[in-house]
Amino acid sequence: MTTRQVKITAITGALAVALGAFGAHSLKTLIDAAQMETFRTASLYHFIHVLPMVIIALRRGEHHPALDQSFYLWLAGIACFSGSLYILSIRFLLGLDQIPFLGPITPVGGVLFIAGWLNLLRYKPAQHSHHQH
Repeated sequence: MTTRQVKITAITGALAVALGAFGAHSLKTLIDAAQMETFRTASLYHFIHVLPMVIIALRRGEHHPALDQSFYLWLAGIACFSGSLYILSIRFLLGLDQIPFLGPITPVGGVLFIAGWLNLLRYKPAQHSHHQH
């Protein structure tokens, strides 16, 4: 377990809940159905990727570079994919409707999510010296 990863996951998870609640309760009357669907997609992928992050953050004893790398790839994916979709869905409310660079950030975030999952192929559990019979 790394304290840093636990703190990052706690903040990321809290943000997932807060943003999900904000979207469900505050945005319905402010944005159209397509924008709401975009916000929900951001929230869904945010939540999905916090789950393996918390598992990695709370692991005991074993530290494997592939797990740590996947953790940070998913964190970057949340920032790029979900972050860009959150902003894109409410950009008119924020007065950011002329920002052209957000759209291309979303697929970069998707690639980071995929890379995090594929990176797990590099994981090899530590071998224990005792055998169970």
